[in-house]
Amino acid sequence: MNAKAMKWFVYSQSLLFFASSLIFPFYILFIKNVGSSYSQFGLAYGLFGLSGAFIHLLLGKLPETTDRRLFLIIHSFGMAFLLLLFPHITEVEQVYMIQLALGVLGGVQKHGEKLLVTELTNEKKRMKEVGHYHFWTALFSSIAIMLGGLFADFFTIHLIFYASSLLYLCSALLVLNMKNNR
Repeated sequence: MNAKAMKWFVYSQSLLFFASSLIFPFYILFIKNVGSSYSQFGLAYGLFGLSGAFIHLLLGKLPETTDRRLFLIIHSFGMAFLLLLFPHITEVEQVYMIQLALGVLGGVQKHGEKLLVTELTNEKKRMKEVGHYHFWTALFSSIAIMLGGLFADFFTIHLIFYASSLLYLCSALLVLNMKNNR
């Protein structure tokens, strides 16, 4: 295992999960407020799932020489950009478009995360190293959920989207700091 690369990976993904968990509870409320029915809400989430599923077919066709970090960089920069758009969404059709993009970016992140976890962990210590990775990402995620509620009481929802955008950007910069050993 490349311990230094794994350290940067854990940092970047902990920050990423912090950013996503900070906005997720409010993101659901935000989408529901834009739509006018549960069927629109269901369609929005269905589009997210479908685009996430189909992107995996495309990602699976990429050459094995593809830098694994690229997936996380695309995801984080993409999310940083999309979160800047959220406060300006007013129509349900815009929600559908954002959901399609979020599904694609989520699929890109999952793909890269799984490849890097496998690549950066030692086969003989993988259980321990993966447990360590999931501990830190889950810890940061749960802290963000609690802080998100607190922030929502004192700031606007828009500010939380902007702050999460900045955190995604920082996550991308941390991934760029990882060394590519391929």
